[in-house]
Amino acid sequence: MSRDIDVLVLGGAGVDTIVYVPALPLPYADSYMIDSGIRTRAGQTGDFVAVGLSALGLRTHHVDFLGDDPEGDLVRALHDEHGIGLTAVPQPAGTKRAVNLVGPDGRRLSLYDTSRSHPDDRFPEATVRALAEASRHVHVTITQPCAHSLPLLRESGATLSTDLHDWDGENPYHEPFAQAADVVFLSAVALADPERTMRRIADRGRAEVVVATAGAKGAYVLADDEVTRVPAVTPPAPVVDSNGAGDAFAAAFLYAWLNRETPRRSALYGAVAGAHACTVPSTETDAIGRNELMERTATP
Repeated sequence: MSRDIDVLVLGGAGVDTIVYVPALPLPYADSYMIDSGIRTRAGQTGDFVAVGLSALGLRTHHVDFLGDDPEGDLVRALHDEHGIGLTAVPQPAGTKRAVNLVGPDGRRLSLYDTSRSHPDDRFPEATVRALAEASRHVHVTITQPCAHSLPLLRESGATLSTDLHDWDGENPYHEPFAQAADVVFLSAVALADPERTMRRIADRGRAEVVVATAGAKGAYVLADDEVTRVPAVTPPAPVVDSNGAGDAFAAAFLYAWLNRETPRRSALYGAVAGAHACTVPSTETDAIGRNELMERTATP
């Protein structure tokens, strides 16, 4: 079977409206003057991962629901600009959108519009099967309705990854993703005991690697029944926004992992890419290139 796609990204396409605010949490006021402007650009979690993978030279394809609307046009233009294959499933409810409030320190608060999807939405099985069988690896976002495609993806023979984001370790919505993936990413921000949650993921599912990112504390990697910590990497420029850092980490980790690097070294690649992403303004969608990543991860 020909595997002409290195990584298929399922779900997570949409647009964000970026608003830079003077503080988070934002104190109540009748109005605020936003001197930096309010801007809408393409790029949600699946888009960011796809852009990151493509920037590293991986043949990348993205499939998701898109509306016939201005937001969908922005997503299509982003993929055209970066040379990423896109299969757009028509979505009458419109393209997914969110509002991101970004504080002076780069932290963000995201407000997601849930009206742009429906509980009965399903990806066409024939489309997903054909793309998955043509792919070495599939990265599954946790946006609805990706969970319904997990059994079909497992049958394809491709390896799977997912990002549980700020899962608290308890919400049952995340469980099917955690149990189906070979590589599981998540943020440690809502976890009282990251190692316990990581081991629970490995014990209950099929993950051979679990990675919990912890911001300035670096990342924790569970592989071969051992948890190791990978230190954070100093960003190459001032931090302006953390939006997309986790997606950049996942893309660079997968690049290394698919090239048979160890999980720990793959996490170093991820840390470098995540640090780079923190220097990119929310109004832009950019990713570290392969040459810079190789230079910054070179062994002395």
